[in-house]
Amino acid sequence: MTQQEVIEFVQENDVKFIRLAFVDLFGAMKNIAVMASELPRAFDGGISFDASAVKGFCDVDRSELFLKPDPNTLTLLPWRPQTGRVARMMCDCLTPEGRPFDGYSRTILRSQVEKARSLGYFFRLGTEYEFYLFQADENGEVTLKPQDQAGYMDVSPLDKGENIRREICLTLEEMHIQPESSHHENGPGQNEIDFHYAGALTAADNAMAFKGAVRSIAAQYGLCASFMPKPLSDEYGNGLHVNLSVEKDGRSLFEQESGALAPDAQHAMAGILHRIREISLFLNPIPSSYRRLGSFEAPKAVNWSYGSRSQLIRIPACTPGHGRMELRSPDPACNPYLAFALILAAAMEGITEVTPLQQPMAVTEYLPGNLEEAIALAEKSQFVREVIPESTLKKYLDEKRKTAARFDADPKAVFQQHLRTI
Repeated sequence: MTQQEVIEFVQENDVKFIRLAFVDLFGAMKNIAVMASELPRAFDGGISFDASAVKGFCDVDRSELFLKPDPNTLTLLPWRPQTGRVARMMCDCLTPEGRPFDGYSRTILRSQVEKARSLGYFFRLGTEYEFYLFQADENGEVTLKPQDQAGYMDVSPLDKGENIRREICLTLEEMHIQPESSHHENGPGQNEIDFHYAGALTAADNAMAFKGAVRSIAAQYGLCASFMPKPLSDEYGNGLHVNLSVEKDGRSLFEQESGALAPDAQHAMAGILHRIREISLFLNPIPSSYRRLGSFEAPKAVNWSYGSRSQLIRIPACTPGHGRMELRSPDPACNPYLAFALILAAAMEGITEVTPLQQPMAVTEYLPGNLEEAIALAEKSQFVREVIPESTLKKYLDEKRKTAARFDADPKAVFQQHLRTI
Protein backbone atom coordinates (compact mmCIF):
# COMPACT_ATOMS: atom_id res chain seq x y z
CA MET A 1 0.00 0.00 0.00
CA THR A 2 1.07 3.57 -0.56
CA GLN A 3 0.94 6.14 2.22
CA GLN A 4 -2.11 7.75 0.61
CA GLU A 5 -3.89 4.39 0.35
CA VAL A 6 -3.28 3.82 4.06
CA ILE A 7 -4.77 7.22 4.92
CA GLU A 8 -7.83 6.51 2.75
CA PHE A 9 -8.26 3.03 4.27
CA VAL A 10 -8.13 4.50 7.77
CA GLN A 11 -10.77 7.09 6.90
CA GLU A 12 -13.09 4.58 5.21
CA ASN A 13 -12.90 1.95 7.96
CA ASP A 14 -13.50 4.09 11.06
CA VAL A 15 -9.94 3.62 12.32
CA LYS A 16 -9.33 6.06 15.16
CA PHE A 17 -6.10 4.78 16.69
CA ILE A 18 -2.86 3.79 14.98
CA ARG A 19 -0.35 1.75 16.94
CA LEU A 20 3.15 2.49 15.71
CA ALA A 21 4.94 -0.73 16.61
CA PHE A 22 8.60 -1.68 16.84
CA VAL A 23 10.77 -4.14 18.77
CA ASP A 24 13.54 -3.59 21.26
CA LEU A 25 16.93 -5.22 20.77
CA PHE A 26 15.74 -8.42 22.46
CA GLY A 27 12.53 -8.86 20.46
CA ALA A 28 9.93 -7.42 22.84
CA MET A 29 7.13 -5.62 21.01
CA LYS A 30 6.72 -1.92 21.82
CA ASN A 31 4.30 0.66 20.48
CA ILE A 32 2.93 4.16 20.76
CA ALA A 33 -0.69 4.88 19.82
CA VAL A 34 -1.45 8.02 17.84
CA MET A 35 -4.74 9.37 16.60
CA ALA A 36 -5.52 8.74 12.94
CA SER A 37 -5.18 12.46 12.22
CA GLU A 38 -1.44 12.17 13.03
CA LEU A 39 -0.75 9.71 10.20
CA PRO A 40 0.46 12.30 7.66
CA ARG A 41 2.98 13.62 10.21
CA ALA A 42 4.12 10.07 11.00
CA PHE A 43 4.67 9.32 7.32
CA ASP A 44 6.38 12.64 6.68
CA GLY A 45 8.98 12.81 9.43
CA GLY A 46 8.10 10.18 12.02
CA ILE A 47 6.91 10.34 15.62
CA SER A 48 9.63 10.92 18.19
CA PHE A 49 10.18 8.79 21.30
CA ASP A 50 12.71 8.42 24.09
CA ALA A 51 15.04 5.72 22.78
CA SER A 52 17.07 5.68 26.01
CA ALA A 53 14.06 4.09 27.72
CA VAL A 54 14.05 1.17 25.24
CA LYS A 55 16.30 -1.74 26.16
CA GLY A 56 19.33 -1.93 23.91
CA PHE A 57 18.73 1.32 22.01
CA CYS A 58 20.38 4.68 22.82
CA ASP A 59 22.13 6.41 25.69
CA VAL A 60 20.53 9.34 27.52
CA ASP A 61 22.79 11.94 25.90
CA ARG A 62 21.51 11.05 22.41
CA SER A 63 18.17 9.54 23.06
CA GLU A 64 15.70 10.82 20.46
CA LEU A 65 14.63 8.57 17.61
CA PHE A 66 11.66 8.74 15.25
CA LEU A 67 9.17 6.02 14.33
CA LYS A 68 8.23 6.02 10.66
CA PRO A 69 5.49 3.50 9.79
CA ASP A 70 5.92 1.03 6.94
CA PRO A 71 2.66 1.30 4.92
CA ASN A 72 3.00 -2.30 3.70
CA THR A 73 2.47 -3.57 7.25
CA LEU A 74 -0.94 -1.98 7.95
CA THR A 75 -3.30 -4.35 9.73
CA LEU A 76 -6.43 -3.99 11.80
CA LEU A 77 -6.40 -5.58 15.26
CA PRO A 78 -9.52 -7.79 15.13
CA TRP A 79 -9.69 -8.32 18.91
CA ARG A 80 -10.03 -4.58 19.55
CA PRO A 81 -13.43 -2.75 19.44
CA GLN A 82 -15.03 -2.48 16.02
CA THR A 83 -16.20 1.08 16.68
CA GLY A 84 -13.29 3.47 16.74
CA ARG A 85 -11.09 0.72 15.37
CA VAL A 86 -7.42 0.12 16.08
CA ALA A 87 -4.80 -0.53 13.39
CA ARG A 88 -1.12 -1.29 13.68
CA MET A 89 1.91 -0.72 11.49
CA MET A 90 5.47 -1.88 12.03
CA CYS A 91 7.87 1.03 11.98
CA ASP A 92 11.40 1.84 11.01
CA CYS A 93 13.51 3.81 13.47
CA LEU A 94 15.18 6.95 12.16
CA THR A 95 17.77 9.29 13.64
CA PRO A 96 17.01 13.03 13.93
CA GLU A 97 18.94 13.41 10.66
CA GLY A 98 16.46 11.09 8.94
CA ARG A 99 18.86 8.16 8.53
CA PRO A 100 17.97 4.57 9.52
CA PHE A 101 19.08 3.81 13.08
CA ASP A 102 21.70 1.11 12.58
CA GLY A 103 21.11 -0.38 16.04
CA TYR A 104 17.52 -1.33 15.18
CA SER A 105 17.14 -5.03 14.42
CA ARG A 106 14.64 -4.43 11.59
CA THR A 107 17.26 -2.24 9.92
CA ILE A 108 19.87 -4.97 10.42
CA LEU A 109 17.65 -7.57 8.75
CA ARG A 110 16.77 -5.25 5.86
CA SER A 111 20.46 -4.70 5.12
CA GLN A 112 20.98 -8.47 4.77
CA VAL A 113 17.93 -8.80 2.52
CA GLU A 114 19.29 -6.02 0.30
CA LYS A 115 22.74 -7.60 0.26
CA ALA A 116 21.24 -10.90 -0.88
CA ARG A 117 19.26 -9.12 -3.58
CA SER A 118 22.42 -7.38 -4.82
CA LEU A 119 23.98 -10.83 -5.24
CA GLY A 120 20.93 -12.10 -7.12
CA TYR A 121 19.45 -14.20 -4.30
CA PHE A 122 15.99 -14.04 -2.76
CA PHE A 123 15.36 -15.81 0.54
CA ARG A 124 11.96 -17.04 1.68
CA LEU A 125 11.26 -18.19 5.22
CA GLY A 126 8.43 -20.33 6.51
CA THR A 127 8.24 -20.54 10.29
CA GLU A 128 6.83 -23.19 12.63
CA TYR A 129 6.03 -21.75 16.05
CA GLU A 130 5.37 -23.91 19.11
CA PHE A 131 3.81 -22.61 22.32
CA TYR A 132 2.15 -23.83 25.50
CA LEU A 133 -1.27 -22.85 26.78
CA PHE A 134 -1.33 -22.80 30.58
CA GLN A 135 -4.11 -22.18 33.04
CA ALA A 136 -4.10 -18.83 34.83
CA ASP A 137 -4.40 -18.39 38.58
CA GLU A 138 -7.03 -16.24 40.34
CA ASN A 139 -4.96 -13.14 39.58
CA GLY A 140 -4.62 -13.95 35.89
CA GLU A 141 -0.94 -14.95 36.26
CA VAL A 142 0.51 -17.93 34.43
CA THR A 143 0.74 -21.30 36.18
CA LEU A 144 2.48 -24.47 35.03
CA LYS A 145 -0.84 -26.31 34.71
CA PRO A 146 -1.32 -27.14 31.00
CA GLN A 147 -4.67 -26.51 29.38
CA ASP A 148 -5.00 -30.20 28.51
CA GLN A 149 -3.20 -33.54 28.59
CA ALA A 150 -3.39 -34.24 24.86
CA GLY A 151 -0.48 -35.33 22.68
CA TYR A 152 0.74 -35.05 19.11
CA MET A 153 -2.08 -34.28 16.66
CA ASP A 154 -4.76 -35.47 19.10
CA VAL A 155 -8.32 -34.31 18.54
CA SER A 156 -11.16 -33.06 20.71
CA PRO A 157 -12.12 -33.76 23.46
CA LEU A 158 -8.51 -34.63 24.42
CA ASP A 159 -7.28 -31.57 22.52
CA LYS A 160 -8.78 -28.54 24.25
CA GLY A 161 -6.81 -26.09 22.12
CA GLU A 162 -8.50 -26.58 18.76
CA ASN A 163 -11.00 -23.73 19.20
CA ILE A 164 -8.24 -21.34 20.25
CA ARG A 165 -6.06 -22.38 17.31
CA ARG A 166 -9.04 -21.91 15.00
CA GLU A 167 -9.63 -18.41 16.32
CA ILE A 168 -5.93 -17.57 16.10
CA CYS A 169 -5.77 -18.69 12.46
CA LEU A 170 -8.95 -16.79 11.50
CA THR A 171 -7.65 -13.70 13.28
CA LEU A 172 -4.34 -13.93 11.45
CA GLU A 173 -6.17 -14.17 8.13
CA GLU A 174 -8.04 -10.98 9.00
CA MET A 175 -4.60 -9.43 9.59
CA HIS A 176 -3.49 -10.62 6.10
CA ILE A 177 -1.08 -13.16 7.60
CA GLN A 178 -1.39 -16.62 6.07
CA PRO A 179 -1.14 -19.60 8.44
CA GLU A 180 -0.62 -22.89 6.67
CA SER A 181 -1.59 -25.45 9.30
CA SER A 182 -2.11 -25.93 13.02
CA HIS A 183 -2.24 -28.87 15.40
CA HIS A 184 -1.68 -30.05 18.94
CA GLU A 185 1.99 -30.76 19.63
CA ASN A 186 3.63 -33.48 21.73
CA GLY A 187 3.53 -31.75 25.10
CA PRO A 188 0.39 -31.36 27.25
CA GLY A 189 -1.19 -28.04 26.34
CA GLN A 190 1.40 -27.55 23.57
CA ASN A 191 0.36 -26.22 20.17
CA GLU A 192 1.96 -25.47 16.82
CA ILE A 193 1.00 -23.09 14.02
CA ASP A 194 2.95 -23.07 10.75
CA PHE A 195 3.15 -20.28 8.19
CA HIS A 196 3.45 -19.92 4.43
CA TYR A 197 6.76 -18.76 3.01
CA ALA A 198 7.40 -15.03 2.92
CA GLY A 199 10.33 -12.70 2.41
CA ALA A 200 12.58 -12.48 5.46
CA LEU A 201 11.40 -9.03 6.58
CA THR A 202 7.74 -9.95 6.19
CA ALA A 203 8.32 -13.26 8.01
CA ALA A 204 9.81 -11.39 10.98
CA ASP A 205 7.00 -8.80 10.99
CA ASN A 206 4.44 -11.62 10.88
CA ALA A 207 6.18 -13.44 13.74
CA MET A 208 5.78 -10.42 16.01
CA ALA A 209 2.13 -9.99 15.03
CA PHE A 210 1.50 -13.71 15.56
CA LYS A 211 2.91 -13.80 19.09
CA GLY A 212 0.80 -10.80 20.07
CA ALA A 213 -2.35 -12.35 18.62
CA VAL A 214 -1.75 -15.66 20.43
CA ARG A 215 -1.32 -13.94 23.80
CA SER A 216 -4.38 -11.73 23.33
CA ILE A 217 -6.68 -14.56 22.23
CA ALA A 218 -5.42 -16.93 24.94
CA ALA A 219 -6.21 -14.27 27.56
CA GLN A 220 -9.79 -14.07 26.26
CA TYR A 221 -10.12 -17.78 27.10
CA GLY A 222 -8.70 -17.25 30.59
CA LEU A 223 -5.39 -18.86 29.59
CA CYS A 224 -1.77 -17.77 29.37
CA ALA A 225 0.36 -18.47 26.30
CA SER A 226 4.06 -19.10 26.81
CA PHE A 227 6.71 -19.27 24.09
CA MET A 228 9.42 -20.08 26.66
CA PRO A 229 11.76 -22.71 25.17
CA LYS A 230 11.51 -25.20 28.06
CA PRO A 231 8.70 -24.37 30.49
CA LEU A 232 8.19 -28.00 31.59
CA SER A 233 11.40 -29.84 32.47
CA ASP A 234 10.09 -33.32 31.62
CA GLU A 235 8.21 -32.43 28.43
CA TYR A 236 8.91 -31.24 24.91
CA GLY A 237 10.31 -27.75 24.50
CA ASN A 238 9.04 -24.97 22.25
CA GLY A 239 10.96 -24.64 19.01
CA LEU A 240 10.92 -22.12 16.18
CA HIS A 241 11.74 -24.21 13.16
CA VAL A 242 12.85 -22.06 10.23
CA ASN A 243 12.21 -23.42 6.74
CA LEU A 244 14.48 -21.68 4.26
CA SER A 245 14.30 -21.59 0.50
CA VAL A 246 16.56 -19.60 -1.82
CA GLU A 247 15.81 -18.43 -5.33
CA LYS A 248 18.18 -17.24 -8.03
CA ASP A 249 17.13 -16.30 -11.57
CA GLY A 250 13.63 -17.53 -10.75
CA ARG A 251 14.85 -21.02 -9.80
CA SER A 252 14.58 -22.56 -6.35
CA LEU A 253 17.98 -23.84 -5.25
CA PHE A 254 16.58 -26.46 -2.88
CA GLU A 255 14.69 -28.38 -5.55
CA GLN A 256 16.49 -31.72 -5.74
CA GLU A 257 17.59 -32.92 -9.15
CA SER A 258 18.28 -36.65 -9.51
CA GLY A 259 18.23 -36.89 -5.71
CA ALA A 260 20.92 -34.24 -5.21
CA LEU A 261 20.87 -30.63 -4.04
CA ALA A 262 22.16 -27.82 -6.24
CA PRO A 263 25.70 -26.66 -5.35
CA ASP A 264 24.52 -23.24 -4.08
CA ALA A 265 21.99 -24.95 -1.79
CA GLN A 266 24.76 -27.14 -0.37
CA HIS A 267 26.99 -24.11 0.19
CA ALA A 268 24.15 -22.20 1.90
CA MET A 269 23.66 -25.09 4.33
CA ALA A 270 27.40 -25.36 4.88
CA GLY A 271 27.59 -21.65 5.70
CA ILE A 272 24.91 -22.00 8.36
CA LEU A 273 26.55 -25.10 9.84
CA HIS A 274 29.91 -23.28 9.89
CA ARG A 275 28.54 -20.27 11.80
CA ILE A 276 25.80 -21.85 13.90
CA ARG A 277 27.78 -21.96 17.16
CA GLU A 278 28.75 -18.30 16.84
CA ILE A 279 25.14 -17.18 16.23
CA SER A 280 23.43 -19.51 18.72
CA LEU A 281 23.19 -16.72 21.30
CA PHE A 282 20.78 -14.91 18.98
CA LEU A 283 18.78 -18.01 18.07
CA ASN A 284 18.71 -19.33 21.65
CA PRO A 285 18.93 -16.25 23.88
CA ILE A 286 17.94 -17.33 27.42
CA PRO A 287 18.98 -20.02 29.92
CA SER A 288 15.86 -22.07 29.16
CA SER A 289 16.98 -22.30 25.53
CA TYR A 290 19.84 -24.61 26.48
CA ARG A 291 17.62 -26.89 28.54
CA ARG A 292 15.64 -27.55 25.37
CA LEU A 293 18.57 -28.34 23.08
CA GLY A 294 19.53 -32.00 23.02
CA SER A 295 16.26 -33.35 24.43
CA PHE A 296 12.98 -34.56 22.90
CA GLU A 297 14.18 -34.30 19.28
CA ALA A 298 15.69 -30.81 19.70
CA PRO A 299 19.14 -30.87 18.07
CA LYS A 300 22.49 -30.79 19.82
CA ALA A 301 25.05 -31.88 17.23
CA VAL A 302 26.08 -29.63 14.35
CA ASN A 303 25.03 -31.83 11.45
CA TRP A 304 22.39 -32.40 8.79
CA SER A 305 20.37 -35.17 7.24
CA TYR A 306 17.78 -35.83 4.58
CA GLY A 307 15.01 -36.77 6.98
CA SER A 308 15.81 -37.11 10.67
CA ARG A 309 13.96 -34.62 12.86
CA SER A 310 16.60 -34.77 15.58
CA GLN A 311 19.34 -33.20 13.42
CA LEU A 312 20.22 -29.51 13.27
CA ILE A 313 19.34 -29.16 9.58
CA ARG A 314 17.15 -31.52 7.66
CA ILE A 315 16.02 -31.67 4.06
CA PRO A 316 12.35 -32.68 4.23
CA ALA A 317 10.74 -34.98 1.71
CA CYS A 318 8.44 -32.76 -0.31
CA THR A 319 6.50 -32.39 -3.53
CA PRO A 320 8.00 -30.44 -6.46
CA GLY A 321 7.96 -26.70 -5.88
CA HIS A 322 8.40 -26.98 -2.10
CA GLY A 323 12.12 -27.70 -1.81
CA ARG A 324 13.68 -26.28 1.34
CA MET A 325 15.98 -26.83 4.30
CA GLU A 326 14.70 -26.77 7.87
CA LEU A 327 16.84 -25.29 10.66
CA ARG A 328 15.64 -26.78 13.93
CA SER A 329 17.70 -25.13 16.67
CA PRO A 330 16.08 -21.65 16.99
CA ASP A 331 13.44 -21.09 19.64
CA PRO A 332 10.63 -18.53 20.05
CA ALA A 333 12.52 -16.48 22.67
CA CYS A 334 14.69 -14.99 19.91
CA ASN A 335 14.34 -11.62 18.26
CA PRO A 336 13.30 -12.86 14.79
CA TYR A 337 14.87 -9.88 13.01
CA LEU A 338 18.32 -10.60 14.45
CA ALA A 339 17.92 -14.37 14.09
CA PHE A 340 16.86 -14.19 10.44
CA ALA A 341 19.57 -11.62 9.62
CA LEU A 342 22.31 -13.90 10.93
CA ILE A 343 20.87 -16.99 9.23
CA LEU A 344 20.74 -15.17 5.89
CA ALA A 345 24.25 -13.78 6.36
CA ALA A 346 25.64 -17.25 7.14
CA ALA A 347 23.91 -18.79 4.12
CA MET A 348 25.21 -16.03 1.83
CA GLU A 349 28.73 -16.42 3.19
CA GLY A 350 28.55 -20.15 2.45
CA ILE A 351 27.47 -19.45 -1.12
CA THR A 352 30.02 -16.72 -1.85
CA GLU A 353 32.88 -18.56 -0.12
CA VAL A 354 31.87 -21.89 -1.74
CA THR A 355 31.96 -23.56 1.68
CA PRO A 356 32.00 -27.36 1.30
CA LEU A 357 29.14 -29.28 2.89
CA GLN A 358 30.05 -32.03 5.34
CA GLN A 359 28.64 -35.52 4.89
CA PRO A 360 25.12 -36.21 6.21
CA MET A 361 25.00 -37.16 9.90
CA ALA A 362 28.70 -36.33 10.36
CA VAL A 363 29.31 -34.72 13.76
CA THR A 364 32.34 -32.52 14.36
CA GLU A 365 30.95 -29.99 16.85
CA TYR A 366 28.05 -29.42 19.22
CA LEU A 367 25.81 -26.46 19.93
CA PRO A 368 26.67 -24.42 23.05
CA GLY A 369 25.74 -26.14 26.30
CA ASN A 370 24.63 -23.03 28.19
CA LEU A 371 24.12 -19.30 27.88
CA GLU A 372 27.63 -18.45 29.09
CA GLU A 373 29.24 -20.55 26.36
CA ALA A 374 27.01 -18.98 23.72
CA ILE A 375 27.97 -15.48 24.94
CA ALA A 376 31.67 -16.31 24.72
CA LEU A 377 31.33 -17.66 21.17
CA ALA A 378 29.39 -14.61 19.98
CA GLU A 379 31.82 -12.21 21.62
CA LYS A 380 34.79 -13.73 19.77
CA SER A 381 33.01 -13.83 16.41
CA GLN A 382 34.15 -11.45 13.68
CA PHE A 383 31.30 -12.80 11.56
CA VAL A 384 28.70 -11.56 14.07
CA ARG A 385 30.39 -8.13 14.09
CA GLU A 386 29.99 -7.94 10.31
CA VAL A 387 26.23 -8.26 10.72
CA ILE A 388 25.53 -6.44 14.00
CA PRO A 389 27.14 -3.04 14.69
CA GLU A 390 29.76 -3.09 17.44
CA SER A 391 27.90 -0.76 19.82
CA THR A 392 24.68 -2.75 19.42
CA LEU A 393 26.48 -6.05 19.93
CA LYS A 394 28.04 -4.70 23.13
CA LYS A 395 24.60 -3.78 24.51
CA TYR A 396 23.28 -7.23 23.62
CA LEU A 397 26.22 -9.06 25.21
CA ASP A 398 26.11 -6.91 28.36
CA GLU A 399 22.44 -7.68 28.87
CA LYS A 400 22.94 -11.40 28.31
CA ARG A 401 25.76 -11.45 30.86
CA LYS A 402 23.37 -9.86 33.35
CA THR A 403 20.77 -12.51 32.54
CA ALA A 404 23.32 -15.29 33.08
CA ALA A 405 24.41 -13.77 36.40
CA ARG A 406 20.82 -13.39 37.62
CA PHE A 407 20.12 -16.98 36.64
CA ASP A 408 23.14 -18.21 38.57
CA ALA A 409 22.02 -16.24 41.64
CA ASP A 410 18.29 -17.02 41.51
CA PRO A 411 17.26 -19.45 38.75
CA LYS A 412 13.68 -19.68 39.99
CA ALA A 413 13.11 -15.92 39.72
CA VAL A 414 14.55 -15.79 36.18
CA PHE A 415 12.45 -18.82 35.18
CA GLN A 416 9.27 -17.16 36.43
CA GLN A 417 10.11 -13.90 34.68
CA HIS A 418 10.70 -15.60 31.33
CA LEU A 419 7.61 -17.79 31.75
CA ARG A 420 5.52 -14.63 32.00
CA THR A 421 7.22 -12.54 29.34
CA ILE A 422 8.58 -14.80 26.59
